[in-house]
Amino acid sequence: MSVVTNVMVSADHGDRESVEDFSEWLETNGATHGGGCGSLAEITVLGDNHWGGPKEPECVVWAGALNHAVTRALLDRFAATPWRGPGVVQLMIMEQDRFYFRLWMFQDGELRQITPEGPPVNDDDLLP
Repeated sequence: MSVVTNVMVSADHGDRESVEDFSEWLETNGATHGGGCGSLAEITVLGDNHWGGPKEPECVVWAGALNHAVTRALLDRFAATPWRGPGVVQLMIMEQDRFYFRLWMFQDGELRQITPEGPPVNDDDLLP
């Protein structure tokens, strides 16, 4: 049985090597069974993306659907990754059975969750 965690990373072009290192770590680590949980792929390659609109994206985004990822391990490794432009790096995580991404960014040198943990449990407007 799969347990999917959707992950997206937005970073400056200068941090491509850092994202690739993080992705390589995911391929060999980060899973509940002790092995790899998947990898990230760039989804904003010029001329080869699936975004709507007449223009090319003016950002760099990597994404992956990870299997059996350990979120805490993923966050710890992401925080330990050296970034050239940590102020613009964004990590978005949507775990299995959640209907929203949580956003993580560096503030004052620490990786912090920017968005709330989630909507209130009794939020009638969460799903139709």
